[in-house]
Amino acid sequence: MRQRWAHLLFLHWAWEPAEIQRTLPPGLTADVFQGRAWVGLVPFFMERVRPRGCPPVPGVSNFLELNVRTYVHDAQGRPGVWFYSLDCNQWLAVKLARAFFHLPYEHAAMGAGVDEQRGEVDYRARRRGRPAEEGSRFLYRVSADAARRETVAGTLDFFLVDRYRLFAQDGRRGRLFTGRVHHASYRIGPVEVPAWHDGMLKLAGFECGGRAPEHVCGAQAVDVEVWPLEPVAEAVRKKDELGAALGEGVPV
Repeated sequence: MRQRWAHLLFLHWAWEPAEIQRTLPPGLTADVFQGRAWVGLVPFFMERVRPRGCPPVPGVSNFLELNVRTYVHDAQGRPGVWFYSLDCNQWLAVKLARAFFHLPYEHAAMGAGVDEQRGEVDYRARRRGRPAEEGSRFLYRVSADAARRETVAGTLDFFLVDRYRLFAQDGRRGRLFTGRVHHASYRIGPVEVPAWHDGMLKLAGFECGGRAPEHVCGAQAVDVEVWPLEPVAEAVRKKDELGAALGEGVPV
């Protein structure tokens, strides 16, 4: 799949690793930075979503997404993202992602306005079937002259935003899957967030009690390629076979 992620806002809260670990399936371990695990809330725009080699489809290929996530590694030490929920306002995307990627997508009523001149995004979301008072609003502003920088390996910025693998579980069979994601390194920078809401965190089982996020940043748009999922055991076998053929270990 090819797609573009735009108007990205990253809000992160530090969390106790043991609490995160209790929420994970067998085969995954909470990833930590300086002893702390993290829970993220990420609203953004999905654009030009289509299979490789196909053009975007009007009315289908562009939608909004808001995900709740944490960071993990598998038994082979490969870092990635574990999603607790992914809300979006495109019902077809929900159906396809649940069926083919085993991801916990939810259909939501969502809308967003973008003031390009002010660099402001007014983003709203409410999961279908939830009361109006549980709706979330994110108002964030990125200054046109705000400095942008690439993330640097070994920093908290890199740990939180530069992840190139996702993990998912087939809820019926309990099988663990993994998929690779590729895009250019994020260019991130400061962002003002006059309004944010932790409602989606609560629905995912995380009560932050109104605590402000400890890490906040915005990111420039990136073009993304997502590979099909593989069972974790199958992905490891292929890695071992490739490593044997080359006479060395090869990261996947």
